[in-house]
Amino acid sequence: MAVAIRGMTPDETDALTAAMIDSGARLDLSPYGSRAVDKHSTGGVGDKVSLVLVPLAAACGAIVPGMSGRGLGHTGGTLDKLEAIPGFRTDLSLEACYAALERVGGCLIGQTRTIAPADRTLYALRDVTGTVESVPLIAASILSKKIAEGISGLVLDVKVGSGAFMPSLSRARDLAGELVRLGTAHNVRTVARLTAMDQPLGLAVGNALEVVEATETLKGRGPADLMAICLDLAAELLLLAGVAPELDQARDRAVRALEGGQGLETWRRMIEHQGGDPRVVDDYARLPGASSRQMVVASRSGFVAGLEARAIGLASGRLGAARGTVDDRVDPAVGIVLSKKVGDRVARGEPVAEVHYTDPSRLEEALRQIEAAVRITDEPADPGPLTLDRVEAG
Repeated sequence: MAVAIRGMTPDETDALTAAMIDSGARLDLSPYGSRAVDKHSTGGVGDKVSLVLVPLAAACGAIVPGMSGRGLGHTGGTLDKLEAIPGFRTDLSLEACYAALERVGGCLIGQTRTIAPADRTLYALRDVTGTVESVPLIAASILSKKIAEGISGLVLDVKVGSGAFMPSLSRARDLAGELVRLGTAHNVRTVARLTAMDQPLGLAVGNALEVVEATETLKGRGPADLMAICLDLAAELLLLAGVAPELDQARDRAVRALEGGQGLETWRRMIEHQGGDPRVVDDYARLPGASSRQMVVASRSGFVAGLEARAIGLASGRLGAARGTVDDRVDPAVGIVLSKKVGDRVARGEPVAEVHYTDPSRLEEALRQIEAAVRITDEPADPGPLTLDRVEAG
């Protein structure tokens, strides 16, 4: 609590991070040199970027030990999305992780019990004492796990807006700056992008639904905002990995892997290597599907001026797609698919979203939350930029 109130000096944060790293094992990725890189997102609504980014970067020659987490509250977790794929295992041992990196170039796993175990204990303590929202404690928690992966480069996607952990740009800049400083201090080349999270990313919110959208993105058919964010972050990863000497060239390399199908093929191989059914890439009916659907329509004609991300995330959670507590069961089939984004024209009675549900008792409250999240105005609305800032060392 004292740290949450008074903060920590840079030396104190460095020392805490080092102690958390040293509490457990480290991956040894030194044979891969600069090619060993990873990405971390601070979380948002509809954020399925890792499902696209890891196989895409691996297809371009990077080595990506994608260690991810579960969702809690209004944000969905990468592991929950992956576990919507029948058979997919996120609990790989360190040996299995090494094998996946060697054979596929990337993996998507949860934090093992041997990686930064002190972080688990400290996070549980922060959770029950109301001290989660402390920049140095957040930074030490994120970086201890990432540094223990043995990577040489790290790209951070710091979300900003109503659906983000950091709703204000100033607070997000503070966190991004501390994360970049801390990673650099521990010899991990680190860059952060601050990206918008006032409306959901992409169109799908919900675990199996987001797997479909991520796969469509790897087929080159994803929503424009999701495609742009994935390619921008892929460019940052490939630049750190030494795959290309300049950011524009790195982005071009990612575009070629996307258009040539190499990213999709790596995704297929990754699913198969981690025990999942690779046929889901071509047959989405093999993923869990909700038993019922209901449309949410526009109450008036005009332009969509707001799709409040937090409210839509909470509505998806209300349907069963996310957890209120760590012990809650997640329903992989349910969620929301938007048919409009901020800036789009809409007619009265036209669908704005489709709700996928299995439990009718959960539907009414979710519908209220979605309807309250949609704002329509007479004048066209500007969705604003996707990337708000970029932070690097020096």
